Amino acid sequence: MNYGLIGEKLGHSFSREIHDKLGKYPYELCEIPKGELGAFLTRRDFAGINVTIPYKTDVIPYLSDTSDLARAVGAVNTIVNRGGKLYGDNTDVRGLIALIRRMRPDLAGMTVLILGTGGTSRAALAAAKALNAKTAIRVSRTGRDGAVTYEAAYRDCADAEFLINTTPVGMFPHAGTAPVDLSRFPRLSGVVDAIYNPLHTRLLLDARALGIPAENGLYMLVAQAMKSAELFTGEPIGDDVTERIYAELLFEKQNVVLIGMPGSGKSTVGRLLADQLGRALVDTDEEIVRRAGTPITEIFATKGEPAFRDLESAVIREVSETGGKVIATGGGAILREENLAALRGNGVLIWLDRPLADLLPTSDRPLADRAEKIKALYAVRRPLYESAADLTVPVGTTPENIALAIMEKLK
Repeated sequence: MNYGLIGEKLGHSFSREIHDKLGKYPYELCEIPKGELGAFLTRRDFAGINVTIPYKTDVIPYLSDTSDLARAVGAVNTIVNRGGKLYGDNTDVRGLIALIRRMRPDLAGMTVLILGTGGTSRAALAAAKALNAKTAIRVSRTGRDGAVTYEAAYRDCADAEFLINTTPVGMFPHAGTAPVDLSRFPRLSGVVDAIYNPLHTRLLLDARALGIPAENGLYMLVAQAMKSAELFTGEPIGDDVTERIYAELLFEKQNVVLIGMPGSGKSTVGRLLADQLGRALVDTDEEIVRRAGTPITEIFATKGEPAFRDLESAVIREVSETGGKVIATGGGAILREENLAALRGNGVLIWLDRPLADLLPTSDRPLADRAEKIKALYAVRRPLYESAADLTVPVGTTPENIALAIMEKLK
């Protein structure tokens, strides 16, 4: 391996895709079990590597030298082999600074809470200091290593104005949980979650629900990768390259989720979008039928709507765990908050807004098989679609034109 990433488990990593987009060298992912790190580093059979959980501090004894920044942070995420001597640096700090600066110029005068005490939390401490924070306080379950407990943070740090999560709470494949109750910090003006998979963690969704600006760790990941690439190659990389790769990666990792009334064209438009984007299409109603082995009308008739909704939620939860798909949902998918949270984890929700007069009853939709049922559903669900949607596309033309309109909105 010339260049790559080492860590214990790398199934969630986007790093190879980022470095491949840069196009300067082959980049590999190398999972190293605990107990084998020393042998790998002693062989020194690489030109440059990135380091992730849980080895950002474990690698330090094997290095000939480290940068001032890495020494100050006490963690290394980039190692360069210089004539057989290993040099360690930390680009997480610069990546995090770049991410925060996308939200605000600095953290001047602010009290910053940093959740976690691992290597990334030390990078967050250094970033907060570089951005002129008044004070930065680490928070952990135990309160060891100079941190405070969560209970103490709720009690004594309710005036915190910025929060950075460096814990793995809410990360794939254990999405859906948040490390902290943001409502207990009413003065927060910004939240950063170092997690980038899923794109929108429970913490970020909670922040946005409270009207707090919030960003995930994807831009940080790309920015730190570009700083690592500069160390690998000795060549500067412009901010325009960082922005390009970030935009490409975000687009590729997002699910395109279609919501709307029964008969609004979600399945048809979804197939067109999937073809245009070169992505898989998941139609949740079709997946429910496949798993149940029976039509939806039969599920309603024999087991009732609650059983159907339970199966629908299970399907949505599973298909939403990973990104890069087109998902056409059933008309009632928006009825449960758990469904919306799952779909938002990696998705942008697009409402196909077809006028009531154009929604026609069909026999295969138990709740929309008569005109009066559709009218009643429309009255209840329209505000739910409007509230859930990130983007709205009026439906009054051909499916092909609707798909093109969605593509334009996604750019």
